[in-house]
Amino acid sequence: MATIDQMLQHHLNCSSTVDPPLLDHTDTCSPCQCRGFFATEHKELRLDDCRFQRYMRLTVSQFDDLLVRIGDRISRLDTNYRLSISAAERLSICLRYLATGDSFRTIANSFRVGVSTVSSIVPDVATAIWDCLVEEFMAVPTTEEWRAIAVQFEERWNFPLCCGALDGKHVVIKSPANSGSQYFNYKGTFSLVLLAVVDAQYCFRLIDVGGYGRTIDGGSLSNSAFGQALKSGTLQLPADLPLPGADHQGLQPHVFVADEAFPQRKNLMRPFPGRNLPRERRIFNYRLSRARLVVENAFGILSSQWRMYRRAIEVHPEVAEKCVKATCVLHNFLRKTTQTTVVSIPAGEVEPLPDLGRIAANNSAREAIRVREAFTSYFSAEGTVPWQDTV
Repeated sequence: MATIDQMLQHHLNCSSTVDPPLLDHTDTCSPCQCRGFFATEHKELRLDDCRFQRYMRLTVSQFDDLLVRIGDRISRLDTNYRLSISAAERLSICLRYLATGDSFRTIANSFRVGVSTVSSIVPDVATAIWDCLVEEFMAVPTTEEWRAIAVQFEERWNFPLCCGALDGKHVVIKSPANSGSQYFNYKGTFSLVLLAVVDAQYCFRLIDVGGYGRTIDGGSLSNSAFGQALKSGTLQLPADLPLPGADHQGLQPHVFVADEAFPQRKNLMRPFPGRNLPRERRIFNYRLSRARLVVENAFGILSSQWRMYRRAIEVHPEVAEKCVKATCVLHNFLRKTTQTTVVSIPAGEVEPLPDLGRIAANNSAREAIRVREAFTSYFSAEGTVPWQDTV
């Protein structure tokens, strides 16, 4: 495996006094390329960790760590006709695209490489990031890990037996050629659907990317591997337990919390529909909404960190899917390699409850209704919190 210094010095050692050509840049390691960002500014940028992080979204140590993990996967061999672009520069090009969402031509002009080079580097490096990080930072949780997530949800968000918050995000893309209305969503844009399960610390535990924008969240769930595993009971969730201090209600299953766009199931909890609800149901909706905020916050952090989500992604849907998966696993990588403290939202800062007037078309099973009623009674009795009546 090449060392970090060897990777970084590949282009930094290049120098030339020849003026850059006026024509379009070639894919060779030309004098023009050696005057690009990586050759002229990257080394200096590494001396200021804050500036480096603003530019690459990773600290210098995180960048080096990631480079070691994927360096061999993205390295290319030199030939008699051209010098290869180093792994460090290839990673920088991909990270810069994910961090800004700029066009491939803008990235190419900055790094002094060809547009076709950028168009091949971005999906290759994004795929390598996903493949090399997913096992460590986004593996499917085991039974013990699901149990640990449930403990954290109870401690931080006062929702027991919760294994995660579920929601979908529309990732806006440029209208694909000959796609008809498949990607056209209810917001009037073209999009891919990112379906995600988030734990109590804002980390993505399971994701499904690539659903058509026209599909509603409930349909995306049914078509996803997570939805099928949840329905078939193969997620290896912990055994049923009584709610804390409510043994008289019997054993209850571990659940995921979601909004009203998803169906009510035994292991999937959605709010009560309607507005003029009884006190117990209003409290349940508040407690569920408070726990579900983690997935909304995670999407907000993701789009704030990786600005490609702030504009329409102008690449093929297959490439957009690779980039989305890369940013999600990088999100976890950053959160687990950065010393941060996650705290619960104080009562006075909880967002108002969403409009629950829309009723999703689903037939709730009796068991699913029973489980929700058990949680509803618990939140108004043994599981009450001091501020829930004032929100």
